Amino acid sequence: MNSNIIPQKFLFLVLFALISEILAGQNAGSAQNMQWKIHDMSRPKPPVVQPVDQLLPAHVPQNAISLFDGSGFSNWVGSDNGNPKWKIEKDYMEIVPGTGAIQTKESFGDVFLHVEWASPDEPDRKGQDRGNSGIFFMGMYELQVLDSYQADTYADGQAGALYGQAPPRFNVCKPRGQWNAYDISFRRPRFSSDGKLLTKARITVIHNGILIQDNEEYWGPTSWLKFLPYKVHGDKLPISLQEHNGRVRFRNIWAVSLPELPGPDKSYGSKTIRLNQKEIVKFTGIYNRPGTHAPITITMKNGKLFGDFFYRPGPLELLPLNDHQFVLKETDAIVTFEIDNKGKVTGLVFHIGDDDMPAKKDKN
Repeated sequence: MNSNIIPQKFLFLVLFALISEILAGQNAGSAQNMQWKIHDMSRPKPPVVQPVDQLLPAHVPQNAISLFDGSGFSNWVGSDNGNPKWKIEKDYMEIVPGTGAIQTKESFGDVFLHVEWASPDEPDRKGQDRGNSGIFFMGMYELQVLDSYQADTYADGQAGALYGQAPPRFNVCKPRGQWNAYDISFRRPRFSSDGKLLTKARITVIHNGILIQDNEEYWGPTSWLKFLPYKVHGDKLPISLQEHNGRVRFRNIWAVSLPELPGPDKSYGSKTIRLNQKEIVKFTGIYNRPGTHAPITITMKNGKLFGDFFYRPGPLELLPLNDHQFVLKETDAIVTFEIDNKGKVTGLVFHIGDDDMPAKKDKN
């Protein structure tokens, strides 16, 4: 056999190994390249941190949506879409085991949520049986509620965990019966018009004054003992509180809808046009701003227009909106070139925010 010819069987094995490696990488990516098994008791526990002294119940901002102030369940429905079967005592609600979860009547997407909760005084319970509940954003992305004070349970199931996914950075739980506070910023996932996942759901959590989740991504909807893939769903869905056989108490729940972040697919898209090299070369040159020593320099490279702007290191690409107006790529800044009746470029106006900055083209 010719030694320069690689056997087909060997080629097949190499190809098989490469495909396996790629698929393994894809699967690892879907589970964040897991080093630890789900609910792995050997996974390092978050260090214990002393809670920050806070005045609770916290003040409700004027623009907040009050979801529970102790007066009733008018903003909630039960698991059977009827009235919640939990009980109200003083200024708090308390879970009645076996009655199911409750959820808000109002739907939310990007939201800031304040929740105060207290674990029941049940010293004989252990691990995940100690004051277990959860806050589910959009009904599927859980932030764990649990009595984690001096408790021994898996890291990804402790209070403040993205259940089964990401443990909290710190254990900031107070002793059972004392009120804990969650201040949560939740950003919903984004999907393209054809159903592709653009950005994952993300969450930032402050527990008793300490940051425990820092813009953490959900790998998908949370679930027990398994990873679930993202599936297209509505932009706004209810928030739910889990019933998990523990008499957990909740009070002072309020929300502020966050301004929607633009998705990564937002761009000028079809608003931009194509101009050939002959059409854009006339815009190149140095443009002096009156009363300043910070000119704007317009150059061309590979048939594209670029601008060097004052106090900005390096050029930025200019995308044509029409035959004399350009937008800076990935920004909302506009450059409008001034052209005289002979077709000669005489200057420009750089528009950014509420500022218009005129500049005259250097004649040299």
